[in-house]
Amino acid sequence: MSGLLALLDDVAAIAKVAAASVDDVMGQAVKASTKAAGAVIDDAAVTPKYLHGFEASRELPIVWRIARGSLFNKIVILLPIALLLSTFLPILIYPLLMLGGCYLCFEGAEKVWHVLSPKHHDQAEAVAKKVVEGAHLEEQKIKGAIKTDFILSAEIMTIVLSALPEGQPIWLEAAALGVAGILITLAVYGAVALIVKMDDLGLAMADHGRFGLTRKLGLWIVQGMPYFMQLLIIVGTAAMIWVGGSILVHGLHELGWHLPYDAIHDIAVGLANGAGEMAGAVEWTVTAFLDGVLGLAVGAALIPLVSAAKGMFGGKTSGAH
Repeated sequence: MSGLLALLDDVAAIAKVAAASVDDVMGQAVKASTKAAGAVIDDAAVTPKYLHGFEASRELPIVWRIARGSLFNKIVILLPIALLLSTFLPILIYPLLMLGGCYLCFEGAEKVWHVLSPKHHDQAEAVAKKVVEGAHLEEQKIKGAIKTDFILSAEIMTIVLSALPEGQPIWLEAAALGVAGILITLAVYGAVALIVKMDDLGLAMADHGRFGLTRKLGLWIVQGMPYFMQLLIIVGTAAMIWVGGSILVHGLHELGWHLPYDAIHDIAVGLANGAGEMAGAVEWTVTAFLDGVLGLAVGAALIPLVSAAKGMFGGKTSGAH
């Protein structure tokens, strides 16, 4: 009997450790995921464009296929690579993070350039449309979305990895990365599915609502969705540039060049000193704005370099994003 009680005590102790480990994994995953918020917002803002032009009945199946590809990117490909880097080459984490930051800055700056140069953008879109015309458009769109997701997912997983505590067991790190990848994918593509179906929901409310207020609300949703999509694109672009600039500033700081970080910090703190209770918000806003200015400058500098490189290798001189 005493042996059975001892065994039950051991089982209870193991269960407590397991429960604590699960709590630890979830806590680390959620906390680290918030560090990648900017890249997550950008991922959610970029994806809906791949659904443009398809019938309503195909929207959710396409979102599901892209989400499945995103999970494969994060869990099957990127998670093992992140663990190998963390274990054997941790020195490469910040340089790779900064490389991803440069990509985000470039993508954001190129979107701004497309707005400032619409004729150039329209020509690029016309070329892209001609290339895929008559082909398997849905398959190409899905492949393009998964490819874009891979780049953004690599950035997200690297940010999450850099935010996890150092010196913990590799299984705990792997579990936290995996949970973070799943949570982020569910959040991104759940939001995308909701966004792309909102106009259908609004239309149903406007046509079949039992109350006048319901029908009016549905009409507002239908009329407002194009403006919301534009706002989402703006927010996504701003987040891309801000996150890219922030990654570069913090990466340079970690690698030993403190000037950009210190300069931005000193300006933000100086402007926040006279803000009273709003000091924290002012400091954060100024820091984000200056990170974004730096990110936009870096991205703008990369546009001609990337265009020249594409020209040298026979690619398009401008992406049709």
